[in-house]
Amino acid sequence: MQSGNDFSRGSIPRNILSMALPMTAAQLINILYNIVDRMYIGRIPGEGRLALTGLGLCLPIISILMGFANLCGMGGAPLCSIHRGRGEEKEAEAIMGNSFTLLILFGVVLTALCFWFRRPILYLFGASDVTYPYADGYLALYLLGTLFVMIGLGMNPFINSQGFGRIGMGTVALGALVNIVLDPVFIFGLGMGVRGAALATILSQACSAAWVLLFLTGKQSLLKLRPAALRLQADRVRKILSLGLSGFMMSMTNSLVQVLCNATLQQWGGDLYVGVMTVVNSIREVISMPVSGITSGSQPVLGFNYGANEYGRVREGIRFVFWLTMIYSVIVWLSTLAFPELLIRIFNDDPELIRDGVPAFRIYFATFACMSFQFIGQSIFVGLGRSRQAIFFSLLRKAVIVAPLTLILPYCFGLGVNGVFLAEPISNVLGGLACILTMYVTVYRPLGQEAARPYLK
Repeated sequence: MQSGNDFSRGSIPRNILSMALPMTAAQLINILYNIVDRMYIGRIPGEGRLALTGLGLCLPIISILMGFANLCGMGGAPLCSIHRGRGEEKEAEAIMGNSFTLLILFGVVLTALCFWFRRPILYLFGASDVTYPYADGYLALYLLGTLFVMIGLGMNPFINSQGFGRIGMGTVALGALVNIVLDPVFIFGLGMGVRGAALATILSQACSAAWVLLFLTGKQSLLKLRPAALRLQADRVRKILSLGLSGFMMSMTNSLVQVLCNATLQQWGGDLYVGVMTVVNSIREVISMPVSGITSGSQPVLGFNYGANEYGRVREGIRFVFWLTMIYSVIVWLSTLAFPELLIRIFNDDPELIRDGVPAFRIYFATFACMSFQFIGQSIFVGLGRSRQAIFFSLLRKAVIVAPLTLILPYCFGLGVNGVFLAEPISNVLGGLACILTMYVTVYRPLGQEAARPYLK
C-alpha cells in the first residue's frame, strides 16, 4: 500500500491525474450540496425568487464556516504529504490528530456564536424585512450541522493526501446523494421550504463526516486518527494554522466580498440584484471547481516530491497543472459568455431576473480565464509549504482589489450596479498575473537551479 502511494515514482501527469480527477469530481459533487438547494428553493411556487435571495444572504456565513474547515484541512494535509515524502509517518499522524482537535473546537465555538448573533449578522449582510425570514429559516437549522461540516470538509484532505483520491471522492458523493434525494422530499413533499433544504443538508453532511471517520480510523488508511495524536502541541498547531491561513483567507475574503456585494447591490438595485448575485456566485462555484480540483489534486504529488527532494519532478508537475488548467479555463470562459440566459434559467426563470442577470453575467465573467492564474500559483505555494506567499496572494485579489472596487466603482462614470460586477474581472487580471508571475520567479526557476545542481557537480 505504501509503495502504491509513492508519488516519487512513475509518471508525474499520471500521478497528478490519479488524484486530480477524483478530487475534481468530488468538488463538483460537493457543490451540489448548495447548488441543488438553490435550484429547488428557486422554484418554490410563488416565493422562489425571494427564497433564493434569502439563501444567498446565508452564503457568506457558510463561507466563513468552510474557511475554518479549510484552515485545518488545507493547512494540515500538505504538511502530511511533505512528512510522508520524508518518511516521517509518526509526525504526519500527529499533524492529522491536532488538525482534528482544532476542527472540533472551532465547530463548537462557531455554532454558538453564529446561532446567537444570526439576526444582526443577516441584516448586516444585506437582508431586508422581506428576505430575512427565508435567510433565518435556512441558517438556524444549517448551523446545527456545523460540526459535521468541520469533520467532513476539514478531514477529507487527509484522505486525499495519502493517495486515496477515490475514497475522498466517496466522502462528498455520499453526502451529495443523500442531499439530492432528501431535498425534494423535505422542501416540497413535507412543505418545509427553506428549512427542508437546510435539514437535508445537515443529514447529508452527517453522512460525509461518518464516512471520513470510519476510513481514518480503519485498517486501509496509511495514517491513522489515533487518540494519542489528538493532544494539541503548540509548534504543530502553529504550522497547521500558518499554512492553512491561505485557504482560510480565501474563504474569509470571499465572504467579505459577498457581504459587500449584497449590501451594495441592496443599496443600488434592491432584492432583485441580490438574487442575481446569488445566481452568479452559484455558477462561478460550479465552473471554478474543476480548476480547484486540478490544482488541489496536484498538492499531494508536488508536496511528496518536494519532501523527497525530487525538484525536477516538481517542475514537471507545475507545467502540467498550468497547461491543463488553462485549457479548461478558456473553454469554460467562452461557453459562459455565450450562454448566460441558459445558465440563469437553471435556478429561476423570472423575466426580471433574466433581464438584469444576462448583462451582469457578461461583465462578471469577462476575464474568468485569468482567475485560474491565482488558483495555480496559490495552490503551488500551499503544496510546497510556502505559507507567506499563499496568504499574501489570497488577500491581494479579494481584500485589496475586489473589496475597495466594489464600494468605489458604483459611484464612477454612472456604473451603479454594473460597478459591483466589474470589480471581479479587474481583480482576476491584476491579482492573477501577480500571483502566477511571483510563483514563476520565486518557485519554478529556483527549483530548476536546485534540480541542476547534481549534474553541475
